[in-house]
Amino acid sequence: MTENQSELTESKNLFSLKEVSREFGKRKLSFFKDNRILALNNVSLEINEMDAIGIVGESGSGKTTLGRILVGLDQPTKGEVLYKGRQIKSFNEKEKKWFHHQAQMIFQNPFASLNPYRSVLDILESGFKSVGKVDKKEVRKKIVDLLSEVGMHEDALNRYPHQFSGGQRQRLVIARALSVTPKILIADEPVSALDVSIQAQVLNLLNDLRKSLGLTIVFITHDLRVANFFCDRIAVMYKGRIVEIGDAKSVLANSQHPYTRMLLDAAPSGNPSGGSKSIINQDSEETLDDATAKGLGCNFADRCWLRKMLPDDSLCVGQAPTPRLLNGTNLVECHHSESIDRYIKVVTASDRGSNKNS
Repeated sequence: MTENQSELTESKNLFSLKEVSREFGKRKLSFFKDNRILALNNVSLEINEMDAIGIVGESGSGKTTLGRILVGLDQPTKGEVLYKGRQIKSFNEKEKKWFHHQAQMIFQNPFASLNPYRSVLDILESGFKSVGKVDKKEVRKKIVDLLSEVGMHEDALNRYPHQFSGGQRQRLVIARALSVTPKILIADEPVSALDVSIQAQVLNLLNDLRKSLGLTIVFITHDLRVANFFCDRIAVMYKGRIVEIGDAKSVLANSQHPYTRMLLDAAPSGNPSGGSKSIINQDSEETLDDATAKGLGCNFADRCWLRKMLPDDSLCVGQAPTPRLLNGTNLVECHHSESIDRYIKVVTASDRGSNKNS
């Protein structure tokens, strides 16, 4: 380990993202349609050791792009990504290799993540070899111990990925990530492709590993229920922005952004005979004036149910909100968060009245 690496290991702050943006596509001449997409838009985020933070949002919100930038699979268009106080882009070759062992990513599809032509022994052995452990007997013992840690038996060593269930394959993906002794796991929808019963097993495994190994986990998901089960903090993303972030209990029980409320309202009620419990109109996207189209207003304004209930929405369509700390815990990007509970009551009362009449 270099002197710089030694300095890095002393910091309890793992990642700092400072006004990170990621743009895809290229600027075209004025008479062509501009096909640029801003996947991340000035995102700032702090991740500390032993954090379990959920990144929640719909498809296209920028969650996966954020995860890929954290592990170095993608680079920001602008902004800074710091690992333990130093910019990742400043690392030399040895430090880059060391960093790629420190931060590992688990993807959504476990079958696509494993080489179908290599046995479990080969797959896991390569991880240990990459960090310098080459004694075959020692490596095999460590692999057996690692399999046991993720709830699998030694008899899996000579089998191939297609011989396992989805849940078992995801356990193997986790084992492969752990073979290089990482400090942080970026889990990108790791349970969304699994049955509900298997989801719980994998979530419990990740939670146990986090505690026993001192891991930091960034959990990317579209499902607020999963984030609630697993995470200490939740960051809600919309169109490349973190619109609300706070401790999990506060975000779920007392969310202050209309988009978070919309996600919570859309979540299944758990009552199979109760039907939809949605009280918020979620199919309300509309074209607003030039100010919003040019990015001057709130990026949620075109879908915001709260904006449509306000007597004056000029702030929403004309000025982008800045993050504000509310309830002492939630950092929220919304001009009218203080009004959200009052208008939710209006919507709820209206919904109850329509149900009585129907």
